[in-house]
Amino acid sequence: MESVLYNILGAIVTIIVAFVVGLTYMGLSRKITARIQNRKGPPFYQNFIDAFKLASKKSAINHGIMQHLGPAFLMVSSIMTLMVVPVLTGNQWFSNLNFKGDLIFLLYIMVFGPLGMALGAGQTGNPNSAIGVTRGLTQMVGFEIPWVMAIVSLMIQYDTTSIAGLMEVQAETGTWLIWTSPFAFIAAVLAMLGMFRYSPFDIVGAPTELASGPIAENGGKYLFTMMSSGSIFAFAKLTLYVDLFLGGADNLIILLLKTFAIYLIPMLYGTVSPRYRTEQAVRFFWGWPTFFGFLAIIFAVFF
Repeated sequence: MESVLYNILGAIVTIIVAFVVGLTYMGLSRKITARIQNRKGPPFYQNFIDAFKLASKKSAINHGIMQHLGPAFLMVSSIMTLMVVPVLTGNQWFSNLNFKGDLIFLLYIMVFGPLGMALGAGQTGNPNSAIGVTRGLTQMVGFEIPWVMAIVSLMIQYDTTSIAGLMEVQAETGTWLIWTSPFAFIAAVLAMLGMFRYSPFDIVGAPTELASGPIAENGGKYLFTMMSSGSIFAFAKLTLYVDLFLGGADNLIILLLKTFAIYLIPMLYGTVSPRYRTEQAVRFFWGWPTFFGFLAIIFAVFF
């Protein structure tokens, strides 16, 4: 009974931490980008002000049941992804619900939210939403290939489909997988550029072209739900990368340092990159990222 209580409390605290850290990272991203561009930028806590302001508002727009379910799909997908990823090692509060085969489960659940949001945005009838959804699904086909190849290579190399199993391998050998599986790490990081949708892969929202694309018809609590799910999903993905390639973290400080270091990669890459067209984005992911994915699988099989 006590272990069940720990799991429940740990899940609640994990969601709160993910929400706070995710929004903070997004705020720091806006601040750092502004300083690079010789601007002052908004304060790092501006996203919290925006989020709670949105939560207090109402929306009178109603395009049907799928518009309501779209943000819900995003939130469910984000929380389920977070619940499977171990946040802290050796901590009974933050071990979460990982299990043998959770990597395979993650490959499915991580695309559940975007597909649900595509259905919700498609029902609004807004052409900007439809174009954004089309771009997003096309780009997802691009970066999912090297991402899956990187994960499969880890499964083959270490004969496990468990995140905790890969973390145990790193703990036993004392070496992070970034060094023992370098090609998988490179393929996964290049795929991550598309997952976070910073420039040059911000073709889905593209505010100057599509008025933010899929979220164009959403406001108030709908937009708050999307914003919250985005922050939780970002934290879950960053923690997953830390667990898979950087040995995980046994305390919150180490976790924040490692996740922010990973987060800087797509964020800083975006500050110096103009937006791609959809076909350019797909061509990018089917180029070097897929090549390193093939190398990762070959390395896992023969070495």
